[in-house]
Amino acid sequence: MSSPTGPASGLPVRMPRPRQPGRHRRPEPLVAPEGAPALVLAVPGTPSSATCGLADEVVSIARSELPGLDARIGYVDGDDTEFPSLSAVLVRAAEERTARYEQAVAAGAEVKEPEGPVAVVVPLLAGPDSALLRRIRQAVMDSRVAAELTDVLGPHPLLAEALHVRLSEAGLARADRARLFTVATAADGIILASVGGDEAVQAAGITGMLLAARLAVPVMAAALDEEGSIASVAEQLRSSGSQQLALAPYLIGPEIDAALLEEAAKEADCSAAEALGPYPAIGKLALAKYTTALGISPQQPQGAPVR
Repeated sequence: MSSPTGPASGLPVRMPRPRQPGRHRRPEPLVAPEGAPALVLAVPGTPSSATCGLADEVVSIARSELPGLDARIGYVDGDDTEFPSLSAVLVRAAEERTARYEQAVAAGAEVKEPEGPVAVVVPLLAGPDSALLRRIRQAVMDSRVAAELTDVLGPHPLLAEALHVRLSEAGLARADRARLFTVATAADGIILASVGGDEAVQAAGITGMLLAARLAVPVMAAALDEEGSIASVAEQLRSSGSQQLALAPYLIGPEIDAALLEEAAKEADCSAAEALGPYPAIGKLALAKYTTALGISPQQPQGAPVR
């Protein structure tokens, strides 16, 4: 039985664990600052239940990495009913911030009037797509809300890791080069499919070099939205000695019709992996864009080492 001054004699006393001194001590967990802007994930493409589920997973990962994060989803082609538009989500975030301030003032609290951006908008795009980014920027402007728009998620080593995982899931790449086993269907040449024209192909090529280092096979980027680009790259890979090709979408998923990927795989006469989807790295990269924009960035997410 315990007494007012502590546990009864003979019972163990739990003492607080002392903080480990020096440079090797464990860092304090990062939490979202009070009153921090919302992270608004700008989701391109035609909204659907699948797109909604993907976006929910991405923001769930971001919230788990930064407790207290106000994360929201705005659809570039939202209908403001089932799928809220990006502009509507920004307006709502601004209204709620103003309402919180007014309630605090009415309650007699000494609070500072909110300033700075209401939200940080993170495009759910692996690579640059000028047409989609213009629409996202226009939606931010139409909302008339002070919001900061970040860059796209890639290129980044974590995206190379995600591509590797998707290829291995489809049986098109070894999951681990260090293990002594083979995959009969493993590709000896990868077509990295992007959308957004030449700029997107160049950006995908950077991640492609990282993927090539992981797989030890040639990787070349091509544009899904440029006629003949996929077939041309497939021919280049085959002429350089690759016989078994694979198509790896450098896409998260909502930004393009899945039928285009099927057509591209047929054009290249090869198998295709799934789009990146809600791979955990996507949520971490979205959060990294947000925290960097606010200057509260934790250690940047790193890709797994090449094996």
